[in-house]
Amino acid sequence: MTTQANSRTADVVVRGNARSFEQQIAVGRHSLVADEPVNAGGGDAGPDPYDYLLSALGVCTAMTAGFYARRNKLPLEDIKVSLWHSRIYAKDCEECETKQGMLDRIDLEVELTGSLSEAQHAKLMEIAAKCPVHRTLTSEINIRMRAAPIISAS
Repeated sequence: MTTQANSRTADVVVRGNARSFEQQIAVGRHSLVADEPVNAGGGDAGPDPYDYLLSALGVCTAMTAGFYARRNKLPLEDIKVSLWHSRIYAKDCEECETKQGMLDRIDLEVELTGSLSEAQHAKLMEIAAKCPVHRTLTSEINIRMRAAPIISAS
């Protein structure tokens, strides 16, 4: 059965082996590495998976705010996005629908510098919260996993 996922070139390819957590990532012509920190059994050769997730959100947030500022000729000079990931008890989250078990929480702090009015700053913050990655992470996500054809290691 041919599906859309296997009839085109993958956007990202991750390769590793069973000897360590270290993974080689190919994104088009770009090469990245991921690993776990030493205290989690890795070699700390690169960011861990959650670091990449936070990076994607931070980059998208900054790009979205910067794009909006350029398009609307706002006096935005610099953007700094700081992010933290944690796990919290659902009962401790007032704004969350889920009230049982644990939840993932991402705290995101956006610092905008430039001669912005309060209204411009507020609008940039509103737009930044609508970046595509933010919207993806806060929407229902359908992940379809399938096994690739088995290749023997001879």
